[in-house]
Amino acid sequence: MDVLVPYAAALVSFALAGALRRRRRYAWAAALASYAFAACAMAWGAADGWDARTFRVYYLAGGMLTAPLLGVGSLLFTGRRWAAPVGFLYSGFALGVAVTMHVHGVFGPGIPAAQAHLDWLPRGVAIAANSLGSLTVILVALVTLRRRPLGNCLIIAGVAVAAAGSGLSGLGVSGAGGFVLVAACLLYLGVAGLPFAPRAALTRWRGSRAGRG
Repeated sequence: MDVLVPYAAALVSFALAGALRRRRRYAWAAALASYAFAACAMAWGAADGWDARTFRVYYLAGGMLTAPLLGVGSLLFTGRRWAAPVGFLYSGFALGVAVTMHVHGVFGPGIPAAQAHLDWLPRGVAIAANSLGSLTVILVALVTLRRRPLGNCLIIAGVAVAAAGSGLSGLGVSGAGGFVLVAACLLYLGVAGLPFAPRAALTRWRGSRAGRG
């Protein structure tokens, strides 16, 4: 079960990322793809044991990229085109930090705690980037709430679920993977819209009736 849940979360997140890419929501797609890589690392760690390689992938994807890319996607949604190059530059910087950061300590069976294996710099980068990215998503969702109330509420709920999954360290791999799965679905539905919108369906039905009349 410890392997199956994060593996399922990774598959679903990759599929949803592809769906957002087809909708040209590239930053959001990259964020869900990063989330998927973090879930892959959790499944890898549960199956074969955690080590420095697994932890680097997990920390880069889940700790340093997902929330900032969500923030970039929110800014692009409101027409802030400058967010794209900023997000691209930050992603390169985060990759450099993850590759060069010193990973120390002995790994146990559970999800490793950053403070037990990393120095202050990568942890500071992750905290600042996650805080700024999450805050950006929430602020943009609140500012545009009247324009798309249901979608923005789902986005806020997705961010809240993702934050809860990261903060509850005692969940274990299967519990954390479950939070990833739920958060990815909420974020996708918030961005792409529900697969069935009753009001839009009713409008189309009335239009077809009027056309026949």
